[in-house]
Amino acid sequence: MKSAEIRNAFLKYFETKGHTIVASSSLVPANDPTLLFTNAGMNQFKDVFLGGDKRPYTRATSSQRCVRAGGKHNDLENVGYTARHHTFFEMLGNFSFGDYFKRDAITYAWEFLTSKDWLNIPAEKLWVTVYASDDEAYDIWNKEVGIPAERLIRIGDNKGAPYASDNFWAMGDTGPCGPCTEIFYDHGADIWGGPPGSPEEDGDRYIEIWNNVFMQFNRTADGVLHPLPAPSVDTGMGLERISAVMQHVHSNYEIDLFQHLLAAAAKATGNHDMENKSLRVIADHIRSCAFLISDGVTPSNEGRGYVLRRIIRRAIRHGHQLGQKQPFFHKLAKALAEVMGDAYPELNKNQTQIERVLLQEEEQFEKTLDKGMAVLEDAFSQLSGSIVPGKVVFTLYDTYGFPVDLTADIARERGLSIDQEGYEAAMAEQRARARAAGTFKVDYSAAGLDLPATEFLGYSSLVEQGNVLALLQDGKKVDRLVEGQDGVVLLDKTPFYAESGGQAGDCGYLELGGNRVEVRDCQKQGSSHLHLVRVLQGAISVGDLVAARVDAGVRQATALNHSATHLLHAALRKVLGEHVTQKGSLVDSERLRFDFSHFEAVSAEQLKTIENLVNDQIRVNSAVATELCDMDAAKAKGAMALFGEKYGDTVRVLTMGDGFSVELCGGTHVSRTGDIGLLRITSESGVAAGVRRIEAITGAKALELFDHVESLVDAAGRSLKANRDSLIEKLEALVAQNRKLEKDLASLKTKLATAGSGDLLSNAVEVAGVKVLVLNLEGADAKSLRDSADQFKNKLGSAVVLLAAVEDGKASLIASVTQDITSKIKAGELVAYVAAQIGGKGGGRPDMAQGGGTELATLDAALASVVPWVSNFLK
Repeated sequence: MKSAEIRNAFLKYFETKGHTIVASSSLVPANDPTLLFTNAGMNQFKDVFLGGDKRPYTRATSSQRCVRAGGKHNDLENVGYTARHHTFFEMLGNFSFGDYFKRDAITYAWEFLTSKDWLNIPAEKLWVTVYASDDEAYDIWNKEVGIPAERLIRIGDNKGAPYASDNFWAMGDTGPCGPCTEIFYDHGADIWGGPPGSPEEDGDRYIEIWNNVFMQFNRTADGVLHPLPAPSVDTGMGLERISAVMQHVHSNYEIDLFQHLLAAAAKATGNHDMENKSLRVIADHIRSCAFLISDGVTPSNEGRGYVLRRIIRRAIRHGHQLGQKQPFFHKLAKALAEVMGDAYPELNKNQTQIERVLLQEEEQFEKTLDKGMAVLEDAFSQLSGSIVPGKVVFTLYDTYGFPVDLTADIARERGLSIDQEGYEAAMAEQRARARAAGTFKVDYSAAGLDLPATEFLGYSSLVEQGNVLALLQDGKKVDRLVEGQDGVVLLDKTPFYAESGGQAGDCGYLELGGNRVEVRDCQKQGSSHLHLVRVLQGAISVGDLVAARVDAGVRQATALNHSATHLLHAALRKVLGEHVTQKGSLVDSERLRFDFSHFEAVSAEQLKTIENLVNDQIRVNSAVATELCDMDAAKAKGAMALFGEKYGDTVRVLTMGDGFSVELCGGTHVSRTGDIGLLRITSESGVAAGVRRIEAITGAKALELFDHVESLVDAAGRSLKANRDSLIEKLEALVAQNRKLEKDLASLKTKLATAGSGDLLSNAVEVAGVKVLVLNLEGADAKSLRDSADQFKNKLGSAVVLLAAVEDGKASLIASVTQDITSKIKAGELVAYVAAQIGGKGGGRPDMAQGGGTELATLDAALASVVPWVSNFLK
């Protein structure tokens, strides 16, 4: 039974049991800062289990893509060395949100595994564990399902604390938790290992294939378990493990999914030993890398991007071990799409982008791999023990991009280990230096204070009456702020937009009679709007009813830029590809800045096409529509959501240009696209690996830029005495003339430097049959020095020439040596010797080298030392 058939059968089975099939969520968890990656099937249902999210169903089933390669759940070091550890895997799961509980969950699992209509696994091959005190689950298995006592094992608190057990699951130290029951498959007596709970349980004979978690308690900070009002079920079965069972193989790498990838990896690397651990690593890693890139992660030096880079570089290094020195890893994206593209169409859709990102990373790592390996080999050769020092590990990471686990991998292959504590200490020192170099930002969040909620009315109004509910000064609540004081004002209602989603907060004034308070910014904490203020006249007190007035000009200019950002995002995706996703933005009244995922610089032609697309939409002057709806309806409309952004039950969908751009956004916008007036891109640059940045201006700022450019063109025309039509022609003629003059000047300098060369040659000193000429040529530059050195050398025969010239407070040096004596005297060594004496450096080829220095007072002595230095090598 193929893996795809097992996946489909699982989902179909639970659909027949009233479960809603839910698509796999992204590997980048939405709204969950506690997770680096999605690592379990229940992640996308976490808020449902906690009661914060309501779904239209109470039963669900899914095949969830998972990655465990960073943070708490990290299997990276074991991948390739064991039969069942992976960076990427699929978790088949069924879930009950306060619907069925233990009996149904157990019955469903058993029926799917053993029924002739489904997997038809022999019952005698399955063993079961329950939590030691869970008599209910034990009795269901024993008395109702019929599992004999000898294959039904109670597991107690085997982790050293109450409820710390292989068979007791918890979301964290506090929160939902409960016992679980696990199903194990017996691979047979020919494989070493004992049943769960036995001293030999770590063997490979008995393998867990299904875990049913019964969330029936809420654990509070005091450790007490309180029954949940609606107990739930969370189950998980690894697709790769059950595929191994159904395909009658012992290792996950022998199943159909991996056999196809291993064959592709063997072809790409030229190594066809299908049992090779490096091939297994490569086959595993292409899955996690391709899916992460498809979900918008790009290689970088921090966070998720750093983990992706670690996995890619580990795969590349294993390719090197197999003898493949050329980029190969990116070629496996096609093989992955072939074997998993039907279940996950995004692999086919994003194959080109995946290949580009992987190839770029391969080429970048190739540049540093050999150098890093040389450093590591040198460290190995100097070891007096079996531990690689932490500072070496850190240097490899910091200088050569070697992830620590890659260094640990290489060390392990040599029977060595790394000094993890020393590495962490070096890393901590670097972080401390980075923090010290950073800038301090005032904290207006007033953390820990009980702040009132604010009703935002700024979508429809720029002026509102609001009651002052609280005042803050220096992070503490006060009753009154007086003239000249800074502080924070909280109102019950406000038209001021609080900084969010990249849009800057509004500014304006709060007024009451003769009292006037300037609002310099508006920030958000939870549901509270924090108006950052300075009292200009009079005072403001808790309980005052004030007129809150947003600066309309600033708001409108900000709205132009924000709306243009949405059009820009859509245009980027149309021109560059759908892999483009927002990686950050900043929108205020002056400009817009938009960061996005892309693997290379955007060409000038592409930028112009993007700019034209946006301006086309502006000229169409279509209405900008906003609509409130639930997330499912928003997705149906094609709305783009940003990972990491917090969205409530109701979301705000912004549509521009007859569907040209459809995104979720809570910001303030124009009424029609024509209000933007004009967009002009001012710059495009890289800000991180795989992340580009565009800056642009709109409206009046764009017109100001055009006016400025016009004035520059006119000024250039007046200087060149040319009109606009002939300006370029005049400029090209001027540039050509300038180049000719520079060439003529260089020629004259060379002639000047060598004028009376016969007299200058008389300064040469003969040492052991070699002419040594040392001169300080006034008025020469670096180029004329080189030309002069060649002329002198050709006239002298067997010779060593050292020339110097002083210009702008710096001495330039040129050394030239005839080919017949470079075995004895090298120009690079000579110029380095002289340059060191004048506070500089130098180097080059054996026959020609250059250098310089700034300590001019020692130049004469340095030149005088040349003949004695040469004499030492010619004796």
